Amino acid sequence: MLQKYKTVKKVLSVSMVAVLSLSLLAACGKKEEATTPESTDTSAVVATYDGGTITANEFDMEQRVMKFLYPEYAQMMDMDDFKDYLVRQEIAYKYLSENASDEAKTEGSKVATEQFDKMKAQVPEEQWPEMLKAQNLTDDNIKDYMTRIMTVIKDKETGVTEDDMKAEFDKNKEQYTTASVRHVLINFTDPKTQKERKKEDALKIAEEVKAKLDGGADFAEVAKEYSEDPGSADKGGLYENAAVAQWVEAFKQAAITLPLNKISDPVETEYGYHVMKVEARTDAYDKMTAEQKDSIKSSIAAAKIDTFMTGGELDKFVKEVNLPKTDKAEEGNTEGTEGTGTDTQTGTEGE
Repeated sequence: MLQKYKTVKKVLSVSMVAVLSLSLLAACGKKEEATTPESTDTSAVVATYDGGTITANEFDMEQRVMKFLYPEYAQMMDMDDFKDYLVRQEIAYKYLSENASDEAKTEGSKVATEQFDKMKAQVPEEQWPEMLKAQNLTDDNIKDYMTRIMTVIKDKETGVTEDDMKAEFDKNKEQYTTASVRHVLINFTDPKTQKERKKEDALKIAEEVKAKLDGGADFAEVAKEYSEDPGSADKGGLYENAAVAQWVEAFKQAAITLPLNKISDPVETEYGYHVMKVEARTDAYDKMTAEQKDSIKSSIAAAKIDTFMTGGELDKFVKEVNLPKTDKAEEGNTEGTEGTGTDTQTGTEGE
């Protein structure tokens, strides 16, 4: 709900650590003609780096795995600048994983297997083999890819101290703050008629909702009756232990600043008016769970990887990239595919 769109490069380079079940479910049912993989790779070398090469077949495999995990970016993979980024990313993760410690390789393999199992469990059993077949992949292809990513993450986590994590939390407090928020949304568009609703009319309904809540009405019941947010209405308006950074600014600031269990005045966003109540908030490092602290450690590791890729260090290891160019007319057809990544009809805020 109200999630911000993150740039493609940030998603691909930093968020690979996440289990991508939602993207996979969105891809269910999509079919592509499979090709038979070669047992011996005799394809052309498309990139050379210090200590290794990337062949055309290896890069093709990388793209197919990416399409499997990130179907929303499939069309972009025909764009030359995007392909150049992907092959450099493949070089970075191959180089870093090959040079990772034995401990990181062991832990990375373990975590990758755990995440793979969780991801697979969230996809209908009968659809999983069809999804693999569509990209001509096997379970091992996916697990090998995830193992490479997690090995690098675990290697970069080495040396991250508690003080480092506290400093990262303090620096990006909003990014790590979570809250359990109930809200009632009155849209600026009537969901029944799809007609625009005047702001004053939406505000009047929101004020009626607040009056009921101030009068002692049960928030969950009021939300089920009034809220026009399909992502939370049936759950009594609740978003539980959600990262506040994903929400648009006005909603986020209310979630951060509203006193616990106080009914807010109507909060205006681009979607409508929200009447909110924050039931819990984790906004101090010492309140964080072990899982949340692990997330901070992974974020620090991911930042190190980004620095390696974009800060000039990777360029020292890349000797040559020689990818075939995409026909310009074909590439032009991929424009406008970035999308907004919404999970409810309340929309998203683009960056």
